[in-house]
Amino acid sequence: MEQTVVKSKPLSKKENHRWGVKKSEHDRLVKLRNILADAAVDAVIVTKYENRRYLSGFSGSAGLLAIGAEKGQYLITDSRYVTQAEEEASGYKIIQISREPYEVLQRLTDEERWRRIGFESDAVCWDQYEAFRTCLAAAAELVPLKLDELRLIKSEAEVAAITRAAAIAAEAFTQIMPYLRPWTSERDIAAELDYRLRRLGSEGNGFETIVASGPRAALPHARPSERRISRGDFVILDFGATYAGYNSDMTRTVIIGRADARQRKVYAAVLAAQEKGLAAVKPGAACRNVDQAARAVIDAAGYGAFFGHGLGHGVGLNVHEAPRLSPYSGEVRLEENMVVTVEPGIYIPGFGGVRIEDLVVVKPGAAQNLTPSPKHLIEIDAD
Repeated sequence: MEQTVVKSKPLSKKENHRWGVKKSEHDRLVKLRNILADAAVDAVIVTKYENRRYLSGFSGSAGLLAIGAEKGQYLITDSRYVTQAEEEASGYKIIQISREPYEVLQRLTDEERWRRIGFESDAVCWDQYEAFRTCLAAAAELVPLKLDELRLIKSEAEVAAITRAAAIAAEAFTQIMPYLRPWTSERDIAAELDYRLRRLGSEGNGFETIVASGPRAALPHARPSERRISRGDFVILDFGATYAGYNSDMTRTVIIGRADARQRKVYAAVLAAQEKGLAAVKPGAACRNVDQAARAVIDAAGYGAFFGHGLGHGVGLNVHEAPRLSPYSGEVRLEENMVVTVEPGIYIPGFGGVRIEDLVVVKPGAAQNLTPSPKHLIEIDAD
């Protein structure tokens, strides 16, 4: 197998800021190596995109990291990404391969004397595990690890990137308002919204944009369809931007024309629940209790059966990550500088639905809300 070792160059301050890795990778490696020490492993193979990027800054779509518990950081990738890796992966020895990485891993294991090697058990499929096991069986034992906890607490640079992504999304929401008119299809609205996000600086979409109108607004994760919005429809827009690899997530629900009494009642219940949920977000709060604070409002309004999902989730390099604000979150508690969504909803089959979602940073006293868009019921002129 052909392989080439290339020593990467450090990123400039400008490049570090662009890629969202202004915080030293050294600090992140210290956090990782504490995990490796606790697990009594000699090294770890990092395959999950988000963790690979978090630890190295490398944003390519193919490659893996091999990191020793005491020393040695390697990025293994192919010729398509070598130049990119040199620019992004400060402090890593870059190994270029022509095919699969298994022979290289075997060689590194021998050279570094790694005998217990961790792997990301929540990211490695069976076939890949078997390939790792086969190539390392003679020299090392594979140990399952989970590394996502590394990314729970966001650094200042990470929060700055998420804040920028949230600002892009909020501006896109403002710009999409003129397109919300009767006879416009959900799919056309979604396409225009995605276009606006890109024009405003988003690198892409962390998830498929949701536009759901009328009865389809009762589907929490509806995919945009050819249905054309009409007077009297609730329209849910759930979308986000990506900046320096970090995502945002927001939802607003508007109505085409004037809301009737039932629609006002449903919207008011969701807004009140969201405000309660936001007030409950603080360091030390149990995630399930934050969920319950909002859920109790919807229950009291008589719509408890129509709120089936958790209140929120973490956001970062992955748009859906830990922690989860859910009745099933156990004893997980919020910590300062976690970033989470707060997004209660009511979804009534045949009627429609309402969801309101903000993105917040956990701070002492009160959460820092990163979503500046208005939350009052917006009634769009249908004439």
